[in-house]
Amino acid sequence: MMPVTFLWPQFLWLLLVVPLLIAAYVWLLRRRRKTALNYASLSIIRAAMGPGQSVRRHIPPALFLLALVAMLIAAARPHAVVSLPSDQQTIILAVDVSGSMRATDVKPNRLEAAQAAVKTFLADLPRHIKVGLVAFAGSAHIAQLPTLNREDLNTAIDRFQLQRGTATGNGIMMAMATLFPDAGIDIEALGDERPSRSSMRIGQGPALNDGAKTPAPVPPGSYTSAAVIMLTDGQRTTGVDPLEAAKFAADRGVRVYTVGVGTPEGETIGFEGWSMRARLDDETLKTVAQSTRADYFYAGNATDLSKVYESLSSRFALETKETEISSLVALAAALLAMLSAALSLAWFNRIV
Repeated sequence: MMPVTFLWPQFLWLLLVVPLLIAAYVWLLRRRRKTALNYASLSIIRAAMGPGQSVRRHIPPALFLLALVAMLIAAARPHAVVSLPSDQQTIILAVDVSGSMRATDVKPNRLEAAQAAVKTFLADLPRHIKVGLVAFAGSAHIAQLPTLNREDLNTAIDRFQLQRGTATGNGIMMAMATLFPDAGIDIEALGDERPSRSSMRIGQGPALNDGAKTPAPVPPGSYTSAAVIMLTDGQRTTGVDPLEAAKFAADRGVRVYTVGVGTPEGETIGFEGWSMRARLDDETLKTVAQSTRADYFYAGNATDLSKVYESLSSRFALETKETEISSLVALAAALLAMLSAALSLAWFNRIV
């Protein structure tokens, strides 16, 4: 059931008038019945009208009473959680192209399954939403600036090339740099594979430009014009700490949805002479999503991955949020009042 709250609940006390009106209506009916008994001719006429007419005469007053109740509820300014068209304007897709995405625990492999799922997501996404692409491995780079052109995005997706290293934090920060180009994020540093794990700390290393101003934090999830969706196996090997990057996003109100691809047990793969165990680090991805007031999705196979992106697509088409519904309740009141008047006029040649 849809929860309803009221901005001005004190007006609901006026609903106590409704039982008094019902009591007054019943009293008037009884008074008329006594009058009919005193005048035999009136009783004969009402008997001739039949039971159907007797029921009819109560319908317009009942509708008018419901209209009055709706008007009093509208005066209390009700709010409800409803599904409305999303006001998202931009989505940044951050996709892991590290060597671990070569793993075949998701058929045909993690990267190819991700590419197919992302293309399906783009096809189902409302056309008015701009989408940008960030690819990250040991470094991060912008594969496609936010655009409405889905063909350009699909071409950029097809150009993904596997690289060494996994800098999940860099992927988030590069997405933030795309959304906030004036935030002072050092894009060149994020695209450099040389920094070690310890050197890439936000505010202490090359993640931010020298002298960059840090704006006052806002509530996490409060920035509704854009969002980030990061797909990765989650095993960070270098770059910015993803939890620090998530805090950077949360302080600017941006939600970071995370999609974990692969299986927890993973598999051993070889890449450019290296051997690695590619396991899914879902705990980090869950923390990133939770800290930004977003959600984490797990995809253990290609079918699950497609379903995840279908769910995300519908989420960005419609979003659930709390909004005032006074106008809808007032409209219902007006319709009930007009119906009451129309029936009364049609049946009894008078308005209620």
